[in-house]
Amino acid sequence: MKNWFKENSTHLIIVAIFILLVIFYFSPLWQGKALAQHDVVQALGSQKEIFDYKEKDGHAPEWTNSMFGGMPTYQIWYEHASNVTTYINRAIKLVFPLPADVILIYLLGGYFLLSVLRVRPWLAAVGAIAMTFSSYNFIYIEAGHVNKAYAIAYMAPIIGAIILCYRGNRLWGSVLLAVFLSLEIRTNHIQMTYYLFIAMLVLVGFELYYAIRDKKLPKFAQATAVQLAAAVIAVLVNASVLFPTYEYSKLTTRGKANIVKVDGEAKDGGLDREYAYAWSQGVGENITFLIPNAYGGKSQGVLGKESNAVKFLTGLGVPEVQAVQFAQYIPTYWGEKQFTSGPWYFGAGIFFLFVLGIILVKDRLKWWILATSALIILLALGRHFPLVSDLFFDYVPLYNNFRAVESILVIVSILIPLLAVMAVQELMDRTQEIPKLDKKILYTFIGVGGFCLLVALLPDLFLNFRSSNHNELVAGLGQQLGDANMGQQLGSALVKDRAALASADAWRSLFIVALIFASVWGLYKKKLTSTVFIAILGIVTLVDLWSVDKRYLNDNSFIEERLTKRPIDEKEVDQLIRMDKDPSYRVLDLTTNPFSDAHASYFHKNLGGYHAAKLMRFQEILEHQFNGAINEDVLDMFNVRYIMTKDPSNGAERIQRRSTATGNAWFVEKVTFVKDNAQEMQAISSFDPLKEAFVHEEFRNKISAGRLGQPGNAAINLVSYHPDTLKYEYSAPHDAFAVFSEVYYEKGWKAYIDGEEAPILRADYILRALQLPGGNHKVEFIFAPSTMRISNLVSLIASIVLVVGLIAAVWYTNRKRQPKKA
Repeated sequence: MKNWFKENSTHLIIVAIFILLVIFYFSPLWQGKALAQHDVVQALGSQKEIFDYKEKDGHAPEWTNSMFGGMPTYQIWYEHASNVTTYINRAIKLVFPLPADVILIYLLGGYFLLSVLRVRPWLAAVGAIAMTFSSYNFIYIEAGHVNKAYAIAYMAPIIGAIILCYRGNRLWGSVLLAVFLSLEIRTNHIQMTYYLFIAMLVLVGFELYYAIRDKKLPKFAQATAVQLAAAVIAVLVNASVLFPTYEYSKLTTRGKANIVKVDGEAKDGGLDREYAYAWSQGVGENITFLIPNAYGGKSQGVLGKESNAVKFLTGLGVPEVQAVQFAQYIPTYWGEKQFTSGPWYFGAGIFFLFVLGIILVKDRLKWWILATSALIILLALGRHFPLVSDLFFDYVPLYNNFRAVESILVIVSILIPLLAVMAVQELMDRTQEIPKLDKKILYTFIGVGGFCLLVALLPDLFLNFRSSNHNELVAGLGQQLGDANMGQQLGSALVKDRAALASADAWRSLFIVALIFASVWGLYKKKLTSTVFIAILGIVTLVDLWSVDKRYLNDNSFIEERLTKRPIDEKEVDQLIRMDKDPSYRVLDLTTNPFSDAHASYFHKNLGGYHAAKLMRFQEILEHQFNGAINEDVLDMFNVRYIMTKDPSNGAERIQRRSTATGNAWFVEKVTFVKDNAQEMQAISSFDPLKEAFVHEEFRNKISAGRLGQPGNAAINLVSYHPDTLKYEYSAPHDAFAVFSEVYYEKGWKAYIDGEEAPILRADYILRALQLPGGNHKVEFIFAPSTMRISNLVSLIASIVLVVGLIAAVWYTNRKRQPKKA
């Protein structure tokens, strides 16, 4: 054991430093505080019903009625108890709470990747810091994109495991790939995993080329085969994550539309192009890789009392405090995204070394890094460079299922530091062998540093500081100030502030680039030892990235932990509504954007909510029935009993009780068949849901229309509510047609009449319906998708295989290390 500690002492010290960095950056965590995150708060609203019943029953329900009329819980929160990675994640969180655990995984994963490439340990540590402290890693955490952050954190070790397979150690390469890929998929952020897959596909292509060139195809085939086996195991470990998600996705906004478009073309799957490209990286915005505030930083909250905008307002007689408050809402970001939380910044010194690496590095991995980076940057441009983006969007499978294409730049945030570190390794290993090294270093500094200098001195030479909607912004400012001319002047002051931000950060980047250049030059001239150089590089890189990250995720981002236990305050209107003890009614919260906010879901069964993948049928109802005016008949059929509104004059919130809400179930007098989805949607535009139900022709053979009579004295009542088990009792003099104010979802719901299964029909485009026999009977709806049962079993078996494989690899390695007897 002593020998082991001695052999690995450097690694252990580096890990200890990583832990200290995490502790210091997130010091509020150790002071009883927690991170306040917008998306996490929204998630708590959507998960409230799930956790309430989990606490009551000992296990979570698989369906919730807290959002959009109802949806599966495995798209919101699911335990995945049969998945071994669930317990690995729990073990990490026991020691390091969120988000400290994510950053530690980033650091360790980056260090593993660089260690696989046999980079010197301390240089590998610097590279891991550069990969980890890239700005968007912290911006995503601040915004609450926790699953995305975890998915990004496992990218570097996955890349390392694949390279390990191709560079000689197929056993540990494949085993670790299975582990890391299992953890990656478990994050359930398919978009990030998909982007990583694109990068890895390019890597495999390069490896195939080199294998053919060097006549090493058998070794390539063996390495690729064990990786495929590892990938299969990782997929099967996450069967309970992937298979239900795949099943659900086909019925969501990611799947095929149900209604033919006006232009006669049906949407055959995937997102709308304009929606998917909404967050595209501007061509010029890539300058932020080097100069963080070149495009104004984040959208709001940047301008202070020293800004030109505030000085202009105080010059008009506005008190400074009010002027600063007003300026906080003026957007300094001037790119073409709707808004942004910050720029993609990879470190000025790291970027300088990356450019130097393009010139110096001889390792064949460089060409994969450059080719992949070029492809990723072009894809991130989205609507600003549709030549490449549209090619992928139209022809590459699944690519059109993801929005915010700029997020693919997370791959570049790994590759740029990777090549930068390889450049330093090259400098230390081959200083005397590289021809004209002094000129290469000098010209790189002139290019990168000179560009920073020009932006610092003449920001207007390269940058416009006005977005395409600048005139609309100025007009809006004029309306707020009550004078169009003042709006123009404030707009001019804002442009000056944007230019000042860019100039200040250009000077900052120039200083950092100059420091790294001087260090590289000192190393080249043998004025600095490798150890001193790495120390300088590490300190400069850490200070540079740390200080930029603190602009977006800092101590002010944390609140008292007790406040996160119930982050959504119960308002008076919520209390009044909750006095209604009926478990089936729904609410619609019009005090906010109801279909992009889950606050109401924390207290009520909400018709609105917050989720990236709504059922396609629900989305189509929003587009056709709630676009402009709200269709009251549709609110009735969803049993929306309460509407929350806000008085525009004083901001007071009120509730409206709707007496026309249908209740949770009812019998209709008439069933009308429609030939297609478009006709069914048109039919519910104006109808009385209590009297008539519209049913698609596809269900005609499941209904005996001749046996349906007037409901007369029939009555049906909900007698027991559970999110995934609903029990009704009814009395009817003859066969009748019942409609339930519950979302129709064919993948798991079963209906039973007195214990015998009955076919569930779809009525009024999205609701469940049953043809019921006359008499006194009981009806039960149970949500128990077979996909979950089967996938949980598959996940358990694969998890056992993964654990046994890991133990076997350890045993085999130790056995090989034991000295053989004479």
